[in-house]
Amino acid sequence: MADTSFDVVVIGSGPGGYVTAIRAAQLGFKTAIVEKAYLGGICNNWGCIPTKALLRSAEIYHYMQHAKDYGLSADNVTFDIKAVIARSRGVVKRLSGGVEYLMNKNKISIIWGEATLDAPGKFTVKKTEAAAPKGALGAGSYTAKHIIVATGARPRVLPGLEPDKKLVWTYFEAMNPDKMPKSLLVVGSGAIGIEFASFYKTMGADVTVVEVLPQILPVEDAEIAGFARKQFEKQGIKIMSGAKVTKLDKKSDSVTVTIEDGKGATQQLTVDRVISAVGVVGNIEGFGLEKLGVKTERGCIVIDKYGKTNVPGIYAIGDVAGPPMLAHKAEHEGVICVEAIKGMNPHAMDKSLIPGCTYCHPQVASVGLTEAKAKEAGKDIRVGRFPFVANGKAIAQGEDQGMVKVIFDKKTGQLLGAHMVGAEVVEMIQGFVVAMNLETTEEELFHTIFPHPTISETMKEAVLDAYGRVLNT
Repeated sequence: MADTSFDVVVIGSGPGGYVTAIRAAQLGFKTAIVEKAYLGGICNNWGCIPTKALLRSAEIYHYMQHAKDYGLSADNVTFDIKAVIARSRGVVKRLSGGVEYLMNKNKISIIWGEATLDAPGKFTVKKTEAAAPKGALGAGSYTAKHIIVATGARPRVLPGLEPDKKLVWTYFEAMNPDKMPKSLLVVGSGAIGIEFASFYKTMGADVTVVEVLPQILPVEDAEIAGFARKQFEKQGIKIMSGAKVTKLDKKSDSVTVTIEDGKGATQQLTVDRVISAVGVVGNIEGFGLEKLGVKTERGCIVIDKYGKTNVPGIYAIGDVAGPPMLAHKAEHEGVICVEAIKGMNPHAMDKSLIPGCTYCHPQVASVGLTEAKAKEAGKDIRVGRFPFVANGKAIAQGEDQGMVKVIFDKKTGQLLGAHMVGAEVVEMIQGFVVAMNLETTEEELFHTIFPHPTISETMKEAVLDAYGRVLNT
């Protein structure tokens, strides 16, 4: 008979879920993970990873189109959208197989199906249509001392902007189009919206972005977001901020969109496709949380600093446990949760130290307080900036449009925030994340030697600038 009793069961196999299961197994818990559709969850299959594969294709296409800027020749450059998508799906397949390998390596049972919580410590799994991995357990009743909900999120749907999978897309359809649209409207300028706007514009579509707030990339520092906006507009992306879509008139193969500019004036725009990128909502419905009395608030499960809900034995991590809805937040939250169950007294997560990255062109990355948030908190601050136009490596790479901005507490020298826009910044931000986790001061960053020539030198120069010691501008 199949084993149906476990110490720890994680519902959902996204980055948060499968990492949590691995850590539980490492700590000696008899562990299982429940999944109904895709090992690796949305992130690996329809989010973080496949979009980065698409954006990489767009990046290479961009450079091929500008080969002459580097003394090279690449004439009549074209692309095959089906091949671009096929590459992206191939990356997904490889990573999904990797998750299955990790489950087997760590002796984690895979329960294939859709879970419903029956009581603390008890749940039922029913069969789903998705093909199960070899050796996975199936439908039935199970018990677990600790159940961790990691069911992720889905696209938010606004009234009047409901996706139909043909003319109005979510990120699912946007990364697997049946054909390349010639024109596109993106509703929402957060990370998802801007990444798709960047991809489709690079691949030749006429792209317009509508954002209801005055600032695009609303969670970013205003100065960085403003710099990024200018670069997007130089590329030909049309941006309408402080505006909203009030009506969609669907035709057979196009959509006429009515847009209100915030002052009452309206205009109409006809496009091939619309992408709704207005955020995501946690998957908290339909599997028994209400029956068990698990407390939720604003569409998220309420937890303490270690992932515990108000019901003993039930925990939550990742998107269902609230913002920021990021894979790396979910992973870290899951590890904390399991280590707390083990009695290891882990450090609670400091959400102010979670980095955010947007993989558009130019890239955007940040951690900590924006300048506005630091001032709102009553901080007396020093601000430093350094432009890529003064960095030798950026100039050599033909990527001199960017900047680094840092914010320090004037009294203590504590680094409060770091914000970047430009080439390679999503790979550089971790330097400031480490620094902030170590409670680094400006003095320690002064004494840190950055390699030359690298774009990372802009990080130190920005720090120096905050204290009137900048060397290269």
